[in-house]
Amino acid sequence: MSLLRHFLTLATAVLFAPAVFAQPSHASVMPLAELQAGMKGEVWTVFRGSESESFAVEVTGVLHNALGPGKSLILCELTDPRIQPMGAVAGMSGSPLYIGDKLVGVLAYQIQRFETVRYAGFTPIADMLEISALPNMPAAPASPLPIPVQSERQGRNPATANLAGGFQPFTPVFSIGGISPQVAHVMAPQFEALGVNAVALGGNFGNASNDEARPLPTLNPGSVVAAALAVGDITMAAGGTVSHVDGNRILAFGHPLMTLGATEVPMAEAEIVTILPSSLNSIKVSNTGRVIGAFSQDRLSGIYGEIGRMPHLVPIEISLPSRLNRQSLHFSVIEHEMLLPAIAATGLTQAVLGSNEAGLTRGFRLTATVEYAGREPLQFSQLYPGPQGFTQGVGEVTASLQQWLFNPYERTFPERIRFAVEETVETPVGYVELFQVSRSSAAPGETITVSLSWRGFQAEKFSETYAIAVPPDWSGKDLEVVLASGRQLDDLTGRPRTLAVNQLRNFDEYLAVLRDSRATDGLYLAVVERAALFTDNTARTIELPGSFERIARTADAGRYQRREAAVPLHEQHVLSGRLFNAHIRRPLKVTD
Repeated sequence: MSLLRHFLTLATAVLFAPAVFAQPSHASVMPLAELQAGMKGEVWTVFRGSESESFAVEVTGVLHNALGPGKSLILCELTDPRIQPMGAVAGMSGSPLYIGDKLVGVLAYQIQRFETVRYAGFTPIADMLEISALPNMPAAPASPLPIPVQSERQGRNPATANLAGGFQPFTPVFSIGGISPQVAHVMAPQFEALGVNAVALGGNFGNASNDEARPLPTLNPGSVVAAALAVGDITMAAGGTVSHVDGNRILAFGHPLMTLGATEVPMAEAEIVTILPSSLNSIKVSNTGRVIGAFSQDRLSGIYGEIGRMPHLVPIEISLPSRLNRQSLHFSVIEHEMLLPAIAATGLTQAVLGSNEAGLTRGFRLTATVEYAGREPLQFSQLYPGPQGFTQGVGEVTASLQQWLFNPYERTFPERIRFAVEETVETPVGYVELFQVSRSSAAPGETITVSLSWRGFQAEKFSETYAIAVPPDWSGKDLEVVLASGRQLDDLTGRPRTLAVNQLRNFDEYLAVLRDSRATDGLYLAVVERAALFTDNTARTIELPGSFERIARTADAGRYQRREAAVPLHEQHVLSGRLFNAHIRRPLKVTD
């Protein structure tokens, strides 16, 4: 029995061992018309490390025009015993299919799920070869880059929908390296909102000091390659497989990355750590390496790029207090209006949360500086009472960056984004206990006194006194003395949180409005008057005569607006360096 068991074990090992084939070099293309059901083929991909190997398939047939007029799909059964249990794997996208010494297509589509016999869909290689002839990104595209396709958790995009539950392209899985699982959990809703399938199960090689000295790698069909959205200390990349090589010209994936069309996406080295098999969705786990080129086309049939042509990226720097046991972060992100803010916020969250050291628990100030070529930098500052407060407001940080980067006037991106994190000596929270105005009526030339009592977090009480002189032009007015945060005063005075396109003329006006914002810390002591505001773009006129208003609004109702709001006649920023939640109003009548 022992001899028989040994013989059966040996026979099974031989039967199911991966076959060793020599990958065809300089393979010619097999026309789709020559493809016949029952043909045996080999698909080349990387299972582990960076060396490709083959697995067996059998052609089932061709679905003509399955992807659109003239765009067919090759259906193959995955007959290799290593592949049958797990099916085609996300990350095998682009793996070339050879029949004999001819290149037929590339693995790109998932067929069904939980099927008893595994199949996969292949993009004909002729469709991929079309991509390399398309023009690169123009200098000034007519419209912004589209938002990426939705992940399956967020629903199906009409362009890639699996209408009958039959087949769909593999959803690119963007592995984020350099962040902790806690950070990944915090940022997951931001990427889900963008339709990006992002997971934290990924790594990167870091910034090796000899990267620039090393020669660029030689990629072959079947090699692993990554399309990266961010590189450096924080990486975000989708791994795939090289489909075709012509000198330094590379075709990969066999399906869209994010349907960006003509674009600039870094091409990066990668290595496969392992494959995680799953009955639902098997994936490759990989490390992302240095940038070796750029993908310039993201189309229906795959992505195209060139080794050695480096993309233009936006550098991001995050500096932290030197006493903390946390390194400053340096990474670069693609020029994309929606992805750039989300990835920048991911790096910030890692800087704040991702350490064993417990610094910043009392609070910190975040200062962001966005540098544009030939323009004054934009800067904003925000206080946080601690890491928990930051995680609760990370969506607001992302939204602020999106507002700064996504404008309808000019296609431009920052030359650099810098963040500085400075810890506070104590928790920067304050509470107002008393707000008192010395009188409710006053005459021009007199002075009113405002008394304010407040205390800090777990601290003693303080008292402040402010004097406000009543000028002659307040005569006869019913006013209010207001104590409020900058945002609350913005709302009270009618400052819109978003601007309509027709309210501004160009990008410089857009930047000027963003700069002209009240501080987010401390409080504002203001005297306001209720009035009707007439706005011409961002210019405001108080109580414009009705005849002028009617003429203007008849000419352009979108540009000219009328609304009721409070007009600040006096304001001063007080108690800066702390966060308050107060909105108190007191009446003030100024006599004639």
